[in-house]
Amino acid sequence: MLEMVLSKTKKRFIAGARCPKCNTLDTVALTLENTLETLTCVQCGYTQTQTPKQATAATRQFEQMIGLFDPSDD
Repeated sequence: MLEMVLSKTKKRFIAGARCPKCNTLDTVALTLENTLETLTCVQCGYTQTQTPKQATAATRQFEQMIGLFDPSDD
């Protein structure tokens, strides 16, 4: 049963991202489940979780950006 739940979670790989732990390029995936964002490195297993509120609060005030990635937009 647990395998079915995991297989339904959609991983979105972030192009050009480096893992904060192993520094490997293009191995970081983002998943969203129950409003909890999880970054996972498929190379070393590093994980980091945050709520969308934490992600918005971490955005720098004067930073110029093209857009903010929201994985809930399908």
